[in-house]
Amino acid sequence: MITILDKQREQYKQEGYLILPGVIPGDLLTMLREECSYYLGYFDSIMDAKAVETDNLSHRGKRYFINNRYRLSQRLWQFIFSDLMAQVVAATVGPTAYLFHEQWVVKGAEQGMKFSWHQDSGYVKWYDPATNHKPYVTCWCTLDDVSEENGTVYLLPHSRAGTRSQIIDHVKEGGTNDLIGYTGDDPGDAVIVPAGSIVAFDSFVFHRSGPNRTERMRRIYLPQYSAAPILRPDGKPWAMATPFLDNGQNIYHHAEDIAENFGPFPKMETAAV
Repeated sequence: MITILDKQREQYKQEGYLILPGVIPGDLLTMLREECSYYLGYFDSIMDAKAVETDNLSHRGKRYFINNRYRLSQRLWQFIFSDLMAQVVAATVGPTAYLFHEQWVVKGAEQGMKFSWHQDSGYVKWYDPATNHKPYVTCWCTLDDVSEENGTVYLLPHSRAGTRSQIIDHVKEGGTNDLIGYTGDDPGDAVIVPAGSIVAFDSFVFHRSGPNRTERMRRIYLPQYSAAPILRPDGKPWAMATPFLDNGQNIYHHAEDIAENFGPFPKMETAAV
């Protein structure tokens, strides 16, 4: 169990983020690193089959976004629906929560690409301009020590961006397929934390990341949770709406999840860095 202080909860409420350095237990961190290696090979094989070097936001060897594949794994659910994540989610979106989306975000060694200023909810609005969903939480989980040299995340707090209650219109950047929602001069606050940390920020917070200039990959695992299902105009979930918390209690049942939902996997490019 971890302790999330009242001042951290208040910072999340007012500025849109909280930082929990080094809270992921060693055994779960090792598992996440092993699973990441598998999914990198998995996604390269998909691009091989398509004979492409770019697939949506992913660019071979430079930047990967590998979305919503946890049901292919025998182990990832143990982290996504862990007591640790239950604490983080309850402290941010509240006592009722659903898994909305999950993905690997990896920057390749020496050539890992930047990611532009955006709100995660800006990607939902891009596909559904009429969306009025409440902010969901992005849990940016570090598999490596992160620094400005290897492309860490930069956050722009609500008080400086004026984004506590609104989703800004974004534009698509040619060449990268990034959506961009902020072009101002504020560089944001760099997050410097060790491997095994969780940076939780709400989906209205502007954030970006720099390129990876180091000799090692920069690996992030990124589950996202919402207080209610986020639906498309046709009434279907954007990505997922897997029940997790009900009145603060963990109600996830892995066997039922697999039995009911194993099949075609949802594809959605939200946002990540």
